Amino acid sequence: MKITSLQNAAIKNIVKLAKSKERKEQQLFVIEGARELSLALAGGYIIDSVYVCTQIFAKSKYPDVVDSIARDKKFTISPAVFEKIAYRENSDGIVAVAKPKSHGLADIKLSANPFVVVLESVEKPGNLGAILRTADAAAVDGVIVCDPQTDLYNSNVIRSSVGTLFTVQTAVCTSSEAMEWLQQNKITSYAAELQAAEFYQDVDFTHPSAIIMGTEAEGLSDFWLQNAEKRIKIPMRGKIDSLNVSVSAAILTFEAMRQRGF
Repeated sequence: MKITSLQNAAIKNIVKLAKSKERKEQQLFVIEGARELSLALAGGYIIDSVYVCTQIFAKSKYPDVVDSIARDKKFTISPAVFEKIAYRENSDGIVAVAKPKSHGLADIKLSANPFVVVLESVEKPGNLGAILRTADAAAVDGVIVCDPQTDLYNSNVIRSSVGTLFTVQTAVCTSSEAMEWLQQNKITSYAAELQAAEFYQDVDFTHPSAIIMGTEAEGLSDFWLQNAEKRIKIPMRGKIDSLNVSVSAAILTFEAMRQRGF
């Protein structure tokens, strides 16, 4: 079946799913791009439907990505329809609708010596996506998002994470729930903040560890500053006193990996 009408009900619904309220109510979200879809499939995500613009998809580096999709879930669309539903450029002419997974703390399976990234009140989808890329590259045990201001299935999170949202174990919870979970699993918590006395490179990350990152504007809340076991900072020599949170998370994560013989 080929869809050419911009008024098609399924096409109009994909546009609706750009809104967080619709994603939550329908329990559906949109995946753009063949690489992203391939990672979602490998991660066990249930695909509701796939829409392919053959003229563009013919140039994809992932031509086999739709082979495992049931025929009744695959639809061909015109370039005009694809342009209407595509959120970004260079998405290979393919858009999929999928069902979200559970993201509870109990869903995270820890290694024998875990390293975890905890984010408090992250508000920019691009930052969350970039941190997920770092988490994937370093093969961390999980990313815990506390009291988020954006949802995991925001299209910008998927885009900026280049699909690593589907490869990294991720949980969403409150800060108090995260703190309790860290304590139960005997994971030492390190709060990253500007006034700390100890530099990150002087900390021993070779045992079960978690770095706690706050927002760029406000930093960490008093809850984490008071309850984290240690406070650490990144040395600054310039005129400003902060880094992008995704850059800070990458610095701390890869120092931990260096210490662990990464």
